[in-house]
Amino acid sequence: MPFLRSIAGRREQRILTPFLDVDQLWHRYQASQWSLQNISFQLPAGQLLGLLGPSGCGKTTLLRLIAGFERPTHGVIAIDGREVASSQRWLTPERRGVGMLFQDYALFPHLSAWQNACFGLKPTDDTARVSWLLELLGLAGLSLRFPHELSGGQRQRLALVRALAPNPQLLLLDEPFSNLDVDVRLRLRAELPRVLRECGVTAVMVTHDPEEALAICDQVAVISNGLWHQCAPPRELVGAPATGFVARFVLQANVMQPTELLPLLSSQQKEALARLGGLEGSALLVRLEDGRLEPNPGGFAEVISREFLGHQWLYQVALNPRQRLRLKVGLEQDIAPGQRCDVSLQGCWTPQLIPCQAEEPEAPLRPIPRA
Repeated sequence: MPFLRSIAGRREQRILTPFLDVDQLWHRYQASQWSLQNISFQLPAGQLLGLLGPSGCGKTTLLRLIAGFERPTHGVIAIDGREVASSQRWLTPERRGVGMLFQDYALFPHLSAWQNACFGLKPTDDTARVSWLLELLGLAGLSLRFPHELSGGQRQRLALVRALAPNPQLLLLDEPFSNLDVDVRLRLRAELPRVLRECGVTAVMVTHDPEEALAICDQVAVISNGLWHQCAPPRELVGAPATGFVARFVLQANVMQPTELLPLLSSQQKEALARLGGLEGSALLVRLEDGRLEPNPGGFAEVISREFLGHQWLYQVALNPRQRLRLKVGLEQDIAPGQRCDVSLQGCWTPQLIPCQAEEPEAPLRPIPRA
């Protein structure tokens, strides 16, 4: 089919080219505080980028800026080498070649599945791509049904078909799985990378779920309060978090000052810490799996709570009135909340320094004039 050949050609042409280029992007709503501060990144063609962070951190704002629903206060956005937003140029959303999958899917209830899927096409466009997408996503036999006659997972697939039908260069997904049951969400998120590869589409997905982002994204960008903490492949992000926020939010790990950690260390670990330079302005990473607990009525720590995870306990332990530690340990270490215990770190633990927080960028002196 012609559209399949065009997808293959586009994939070969752009495989080594940064497809989405965001440079020194700042944004705020009227006179409010900055919602995004000095965001810069490049996304290669064909990759899926996950925008990860808590609610209200600026993820959806960044998505809306790329789509063209908001104008940046400063900075440049380029798609496939073409500026779509800058001080000299502004392209409306329909001229950017961008598809959007909204959190609530935004399907038209009075249109059938086929009519919804074809909604973004021009009258002269070939509908063969729509048929192919419906088959690709397992909806080929449901074309005549209306949205209320579809399950939640089927509505999500139909919204994805509609977003991909006009053959967009870039697909933006705003928490696409948040409204689905756990089983359906896991199945559909596993299918998303395959569908994007089949369509040859570059994509950006907003999520607040670290597990979701790490599971399927080629790169994960972590945002907090409009600040860009780190953007890296999942394994690099997990292995070397750039800030304390990344460690806490993505890994759910403990970030501790060296003095707070000393009571947990063996003599060898204390020696390794003493040999480590650059402690000032940094903290130490203690992952959930790094600790051990031993029941001791006279111990220096107290179990505050525990959660059963199937094969492990997740403990929250108070080391002192101000410092708490979260640890995953085996089921054999069975200590009830309220009991005292001793806490130590595994013998394989080695000090890993991370900055305490992301550096606050300096705000621009004056707004860039709009075209």
